[in-house]
Amino acid sequence: MEFIGSSYKGDTKNGRMDGKGEYTFPTETKYEGEMKEGMFHGKGVLHFPNGSKYEATWENGIAKQGSFTFADGLQYQEKDWDYCDGYDRRFYSERCNGLRPAGESQLSDLHPPHIIPDGCYDCGDGSYDPKARVVTSYSGRFLRNADDCEDEWILRTCRKAWDEAAGVDPENSVAF
Repeated sequence: MEFIGSSYKGDTKNGRMDGKGEYTFPTETKYEGEMKEGMFHGKGVLHFPNGSKYEATWENGIAKQGSFTFADGLQYQEKDWDYCDGYDRRFYSERCNGLRPAGESQLSDLHPPHIIPDGCYDCGDGSYDPKARVVTSYSGRFLRNADDCEDEWILRTCRKAWDEAAGVDPENSVAF
């Protein structure tokens, strides 16, 4: 485990994770729960570094039934999901706390939003530098290299460090 950067604290049997324990991935995601023969097995929770979590019942390392909760407390719903869809684009905090006064646009779910370095984009879990094609956390820690698909999506949809609306096509926009 040390070779790949992961760690385990908990019960073992025959040199394998077995019983209750905590497994930490190299990405700092932590699994807390039941293990059997070296695999997640039984009830357990994955805690992600951004504060979100996935609670599930596991069977031989595979999640059989679970629920995802975002860092802000929003519970994902597989059916009848109406959060941030084409008909309601408010942020979760706006749904819970109401809209900000006129002239104080809310640019992200946080107010004030994260500061984005010059020339970069806010991709939700950090900043994206399109020249280096690298996503870093808001604190500057490397997260990943963006593939072509993610690069295209970020450039098309995400908030920019400069003052320009994302996703607006001036030729097809309607002036009010």
